[in-house]
Amino acid sequence: MKILIVEDNFIERNLMVSMLKQYGTCHIAVNGEEAINVFKDSFEDPYDVICLDINMPVKNGQEALKEIREFESNLDVSLKTKIIMTTGMSDGHNMVDAFDQKCDGYLVKPIKLDDILELFTSLELVDK
Repeated sequence: MKILIVEDNFIERNLMVSMLKQYGTCHIAVNGEEAINVFKDSFEDPYDVICLDINMPVKNGQEALKEIREFESNLDVSLKTKIIMTTGMSDGHNMVDAFDQKCDGYLVKPIKLDDILELFTSLELVDK
């Protein structure tokens, strides 16, 4: 599996990599703008899943999610990349906005490996 971890916090980013590296190859981006560019540049060999933080500099995760989904729609992609929002914000407004923009999952920090495994299983990214 090919995984893009988008996280501006160095410690959180490294924790995500350490948890997810057993499931596939992990790449990182440090803000939403970088995530969009990496996603577009790798479109010939697309990511299976993107773990996308919401609060980031330059371009936040909600904006990046919207642009990624628009890019996929404009190209009429049938198999869209799974996007999981990974954030410290558990308020309903951010969650509703993320699902309105077609995210596939939402994990609230601190994220535990069990939470990732449960979500990855439900999204059929891994077998139970």
